[in-house]
Amino acid sequence: MMTSNTLNALCRTEFPLEQDLIHLNHAAVGPWPMRAVNAVKRFAEENMYQGSQNYLNWLKTENQLRLRLRQLINAASVNEIALSKNTSEALSIVAYGIRWQSGDEVVISNQEFPSNRIVWESLQAKFGVIVKVADLSNDDPEAAIIDCLSSRTRIVSVSSVQYGTGLKLDLNRLGNEIKSRDILFCVDAIQSVGATPLDVQRDQIDFLMADGHKWMLGPEGLALLYVKKEVQDRLELNQYGWHMVKDRGNFDRHDWEPVDSAVRFECGSPNMLATHALNESVGLLLEIGMDQIETLIKGKIRKLQEHLQALKDIEIITNLEDNRLAGILTFRSRQIDSRLLFEELQSHNILCAARGGGIRFSPHFYTPDEKLAAACEKLATACEKQKSISG
Repeated sequence: MMTSNTLNALCRTEFPLEQDLIHLNHAAVGPWPMRAVNAVKRFAEENMYQGSQNYLNWLKTENQLRLRLRQLINAASVNEIALSKNTSEALSIVAYGIRWQSGDEVVISNQEFPSNRIVWESLQAKFGVIVKVADLSNDDPEAAIIDCLSSRTRIVSVSSVQYGTGLKLDLNRLGNEIKSRDILFCVDAIQSVGATPLDVQRDQIDFLMADGHKWMLGPEGLALLYVKKEVQDRLELNQYGWHMVKDRGNFDRHDWEPVDSAVRFECGSPNMLATHALNESVGLLLEIGMDQIETLIKGKIRKLQEHLQALKDIEIITNLEDNRLAGILTFRSRQIDSRLLFEELQSHNILCAARGGGIRFSPHFYTPDEKLAAACEKLATACEKQKSISG
């Protein structure tokens, strides 16, 4: 574990954000660390001066990224790691790879981001698939999901952390129950990877996906797709190309078959520019350690909680139980429309989001405590301003 002095110095170097900016929007799009920016600069200059002369080294960087992503989620093998364009594409690879029969059921929740809802709903007209929606608003959200399971359930697909409310699900409890019924388990982990430790083996997850531009602090356009080795053959392929076959470099060969790894879900050329950036960002997370990062983020959430609870007009939406917290804290005013408050905060260079029926703050491990206090002070001022306008 890094000492506080070492970590503070690292944060100042890696995240030189503008002084008047308060970035509380990592659940949407996070900033890049300095090392990722430098990697992109080096890669761009190499392309300008040398073209693809060092392409084999680029492949080493790509392989290093796969190894780091494997470590980040504790996959059993790097052969279970694929690189996708985004979370939505990864979900579509899974949803349209399953061999459906009319009447098969999918279980999702009522708090899912559209990516983990629309793709399953699209199966209804095409294949006669039934989408069952669990209500997570009760005191036992896992039980609500489990109660939706039946003999016709083929797959459960839920977010590890809900994008609006910030609710963190107990993946281990879900995984144990789902696998005891021989049902596939899919996790949209875009609000977890980079913010909390994940273990796909412990939680018996079959498919996991997460774009790199949120908590992993990377660019848009490159995502992690984990497919457990034992279920790779159970997904039909719907995309084909030179990249997903055995003997990939032999372009004179006319027969082909898919490679025996998750790379079979990558049909064409990789996003090498984003690969160089994300590799460095994930390297930073692993250097600090996910246990320490989770502790730091929770500490930031607790500080925000203290500041917000001191404001009598503010009501916190996010479940504050420690096992339910990740990196999101959503709140609302009891008197003022959240959209008005959100726009006021944005005008003061506070990056946040209007989500989950309120305003969502999502700090990362490096976010300075004084920025958290400043954001809440400006929130208090915004509340008073809106009251005076409406009064």
